Amino acid sequence: MKKYFIHICFLSVGLLFSTSCSKEFLNRVPYDSAPKTSSLNSASDLLTALNGMYSGMKSVNLFGRTIPILGDLLGGNIYISTKNSGRYIPYNTLTYTVADGDASGLWIDAYSVILRANNIINANVPSSPDVDNIKGQAKAVRALMYFILVTHFAQPYVVNPSGQGVPLVLQYDLFLKPARDKISDVYNQILKDLTDGYNTMNALNSNSSYMNKWAARALQAKVYLYMGDYNNAAIAAQDVVSNSGYKMVTNAAYLGYWANPNPRNDKLETLFEVSFDQVYNLATNSLAFFYDQTGYGDALCTPELYALYTPTDVRRQLIIKGSPVRGANALVVNKYPNKPSNNDDDTKVIRFTDVILILAEANARTGNDAAALSWLNMVATDRDPSFAGYTDTGAALINDILTERRKELAFEGDYYYTNFYRLNLDITNRSNAFPASARQFLASNPRRILPIPQGEMDNNPNIQQNPGY
Repeated sequence: MKKYFIHICFLSVGLLFSTSCSKEFLNRVPYDSAPKTSSLNSASDLLTALNGMYSGMKSVNLFGRTIPILGDLLGGNIYISTKNSGRYIPYNTLTYTVADGDASGLWIDAYSVILRANNIINANVPSSPDVDNIKGQAKAVRALMYFILVTHFAQPYVVNPSGQGVPLVLQYDLFLKPARDKISDVYNQILKDLTDGYNTMNALNSNSSYMNKWAARALQAKVYLYMGDYNNAAIAAQDVVSNSGYKMVTNAAYLGYWANPNPRNDKLETLFEVSFDQVYNLATNSLAFFYDQTGYGDALCTPELYALYTPTDVRRQLIIKGSPVRGANALVVNKYPNKPSNNDDDTKVIRFTDVILILAEANARTGNDAAALSWLNMVATDRDPSFAGYTDTGAALINDILTERRKELAFEGDYYYTNFYRLNLDITNRSNAFPASARQFLASNPRRILPIPQGEMDNNPNIQQNPGY
């Protein structure tokens, strides 16, 4: 990672921990102005730094909008309307290049959050329960950001664990220009950070906008799923389900759950989310504004996804048919109903129902179809009371689980990466809502992963570009 990527946010300690990073930073930051970890001398300092780290995750390039949009747009749950503001068009048409600003912004801001986490992790502050909890949160967030980076910019683990991942930067180094680490090394570091976080964090930290040990364990289950290590995925997911005290949001509370814009402290459904409020929100750059028909309203639900929901499925009520701007047949996403002028919707990152579906798939892939059906139908029959439940076994059961995952986690950025990318599966029917040239998205397409930003290539001679760019 080039020098200005490492130091973009290090203007001062105050700036580091209170604002997000600007992309217009070339040659503007005096290298000797970067703060050292010695500037964090107490638990109070670490807590301030921690809030700055979480603040960085709110970037429009990260969980503010781009991450949840890309997972659904690339997979085909949403498409960009012909009446649009010009955002994410290359992802609609599968024509993004090394100059793409969204890919570059994701890379830069993810590494900025990692640098903030590193500053906390490496701070020379004596161990105590509070310090260990804070450092555990930083490790869990670092793991999450590396998981985002390696899944967006590197081949799936199951394709080639020894392939080129992303640079692992764990210490501050003014002159660092690292090569890409192996995919397996990145995943191993992710698992190590999550294990450390699980062992040192509290079971609940204030509310769901802070990482906790069960969020780390749930993310670990998902990482194992992406690695194809289904035994360990099942163990981690079962630990969360059996021991965390979290509960799945049920049918009766489902719509109210999505209407609530605030973090939770009741262990209902949300293990971790990136939180926005009236003080700190993205306004017209928010995810909600991108879906809102009185805002940009660019992204619409594809007819193929809508057709999967029966009229009695509660999740169908989060899609509104008809738009005054885009016509009577437009399918409007209403999963984020709170307008930016009020309290912005938070971005859910780790949900309990996701863990249940991981547990279902892990059991199915290790030969325990009965357990897999039990977990799968816990979700499916709750969301649609008229549905008697799935009965398939084997490969058909796994397809049922992926379908239910698509319906449950739609519009949360999960679909493409969990249903196709990690399994290296072709997308042969992306949606008729896309241009004809973009209705197939085969595993052999170089754009299945994002390009390393051109700025990184220009300034770091040790890094290699992804094939096909």
